[in-house]
Amino acid sequence: MFHTSHAQSSPQDYVNAHNAARAQVGVENMAWNPNLAAYAQNYANQRIGDCNLIHSGGPYGENIAWKSGGELTGTSAVNMWVNEKAFYDHGTNTCASGKQCGHYTQVVWRNSVQLGCARVWCANADSALA
Repeated sequence: MFHTSHAQSSPQDYVNAHNAARAQVGVENMAWNPNLAAYAQNYANQRIGDCNLIHSGGPYGENIAWKSGGELTGTSAVNMWVNEKAFYDHGTNTCASGKQCGHYTQVVWRNSVQLGCARVWCANADSALA
């Protein structure tokens, strides 16, 4: 048996982490959308068995994070994506060669105004997916 903490994984925690990054680049805040959260939870539930980082292919932009060996909070997942900012060149709208920054740009994309997030413990109970 293991205990799952909800510290830093509430809807408001996800919103706050996104909006902090957005404020740094002068983009309007996002708001929580329960329909998007339900979509995210449904898809995350489908990945419990393998915890593979496979995008849903659905109608929404999405970021996926994974951590082995412990809990992945919503806030820490968003921070992982935001840390890609170091590789993003705003002037050219490009990412440094060999680096990822698409998760970061998804967080701060001006046209994104709503979000819904979810997370699950993978079947091996040693990793989490958000």
